[in-house]
Amino acid sequence: MKSGQKRVVIENVSPEINCGKHAAKRVVNQRFDVSADILCDGHDVLNAHIKYKAASAKKWSYSPMHLVDNDEWAGHFTVEKQGEYQYTVEAWVDYPLTWQHNIERKIADGQKVNVELLDGIQYLQTLLKKKTGEEAYIKELIEAFKDESKYMSAINEAQSERLHELFHNNPSKQFATTYDKNLPLYVDRQKALFSTWYEFFPRSTAKKEGEHGTFKDCEDVLPYVSDMGFDVLYFPPVHPIGTDFRKGKNNTTEAKPDDVGVPWAIGNTTGGHKDILPELGTIEDFKKLIKAAKKQGIEIAMDFALQCSPNHPYVQEHPDWFKWRPDNTVQYAENPPKKYQDIYPIYFESDDWENMWQEFIGIVLYWNKQGVKIFRVDNPHTKPFGFWEHLIAEVKKVDPDVLFLSEAFTKPKTMQRLAKIGFSQGYTYYTWRNNKAELIEYMTELTEGPMKDYFRPNFWPNTPDINPWILQGGNETLYIIRHMMAATLSSSYGMYGPVYEQIDNAAVIGKEEYLNSEKYELRHWDWTKTNKLKQLITRVNQVRKEQPAFHFTNNIDFCQIDNDQILAYFKQSEDGANNILCAVNLDPYNRQSGWVQVPRHKMGLEPNKPLRMKDLVTGNSYIWHEEWNYVELDPHQVPYHIFSIDF
Repeated sequence: MKSGQKRVVIENVSPEINCGKHAAKRVVNQRFDVSADILCDGHDVLNAHIKYKAASAKKWSYSPMHLVDNDEWAGHFTVEKQGEYQYTVEAWVDYPLTWQHNIERKIADGQKVNVELLDGIQYLQTLLKKKTGEEAYIKELIEAFKDESKYMSAINEAQSERLHELFHNNPSKQFATTYDKNLPLYVDRQKALFSTWYEFFPRSTAKKEGEHGTFKDCEDVLPYVSDMGFDVLYFPPVHPIGTDFRKGKNNTTEAKPDDVGVPWAIGNTTGGHKDILPELGTIEDFKKLIKAAKKQGIEIAMDFALQCSPNHPYVQEHPDWFKWRPDNTVQYAENPPKKYQDIYPIYFESDDWENMWQEFIGIVLYWNKQGVKIFRVDNPHTKPFGFWEHLIAEVKKVDPDVLFLSEAFTKPKTMQRLAKIGFSQGYTYYTWRNNKAELIEYMTELTEGPMKDYFRPNFWPNTPDINPWILQGGNETLYIIRHMMAATLSSSYGMYGPVYEQIDNAAVIGKEEYLNSEKYELRHWDWTKTNKLKQLITRVNQVRKEQPAFHFTNNIDFCQIDNDQILAYFKQSEDGANNILCAVNLDPYNRQSGWVQVPRHKMGLEPNKPLRMKDLVTGNSYIWHEEWNYVELDPHQVPYHIFSIDF
């Protein structure tokens, strides 16, 4: 076929990540939307579809596209398998539909169309070859188009919806244009999109104050985590901790003999990244904990921190993996003004980089073999992008269920790049987005811009590293508000506890850091303690699980409300069956009220149709008749509504 006969042009295919170099992301059974600008000379009718297939499939599948407006076409398909997909767009001048469109216009104008009927026979004859199941009907049409005595019947059928559907569903695609790239799409398991994370330090689970917790102690805490509704339990590093330059309590540079050190200073004479801190237990204890967690509906997420203490075996076995200074020392890690005297950074420009990469991939695969399928990656933005892209791809070849959370609080484009090269989820700036304008602006960036197709946010109101200004000295209501928004704005969120639910917010003066931080010392917690905050965390997590609208992040629409202290937003499940309206008082001290506009058009509802608004937290129900409805939120009761909408 000569390319000069192709008249259709395909442009601006979306999503297309970095000119097709990186994959868009979805999870199993999720809808994938594709759009493109499709244009042609003249006034012929165009047609188009998405071509797609899983990497293992031998044949392409097709999904129709339709004209939206101004030469923009859109379509979608549902991904059914994990792993790699390819997709592209194919478009063509649809000559049979062009013929039908033109004959309709002529008939409407009162013109005789005998010749046009004869001209249409060629398209009917092509249909006969396609085994449509309508062969008898098509043959009758051919005879009618030839027979002038059947003219009225012929022109009626020439304009019929039945014939239109036959042409549309069985295109000849003569001289079709295919977009010049097969674009990549990666499909993960469901937990990549919807997950509820809880973090605690295993060493702080001992039943007696002053003792070191163990994995066996962690098993006793599992019901606490499960009962609150969390399905991912993330541990800071569980490896041996360095002794040289060990940090003391509150980050002092001189440790006392009983100071336990920072878990991220990995490695000592008992082992490194493939070993367990002896005080926590054995590898068998860890595997037993993973199995016990699974029975509670929880996956254990492991910290993957590529850094070493000065005592790590790598320092002796692979000295060229570190950058040595003229005085035969290694510069410790820094993130000014923070100093990490107990940590040696990896020298990724080492001449032995290939063996280094293989060793680091081996770390992940080792723990994956023990049963770990989720890794929270510490500071990935301080290691080369190419390394992560290779590691993630190699690990997923072995186990496509493995997920990686990027802990990269850094520049926006760096965070985006990490998502593009394969990280399943990423930490975000939610921790520092406080007022209504900031929250709307940030959510719009995440869900309506290019990031929506490759960046899966995970909202954390706090972490062991970050005691945010807004929470320092905050009352319980503020914690309730920040938790609720993290849990309902994003389909994945996490929190560092039990400092969060027990509101342990003492800070280092002038810093966003916890005083008496668990990073540097053992803590003892009362795991039986409860309060209003914990009860609401539990209820919101239950609501998240039960309501499909919360299983997605990009399905958010902010609602108009005449009060800057109230944030209102609407979320709808992909099938449109589950509709949720949230309204939250951002003021933890004062009652706030306003009139919120319900997005009835999103639900296809006519004005004034009664809506039953059930508050999924309190159980109260209201009937709303109007487009605008009054809400009042008292911070001393429950400072938010999470409404399910029934009609």
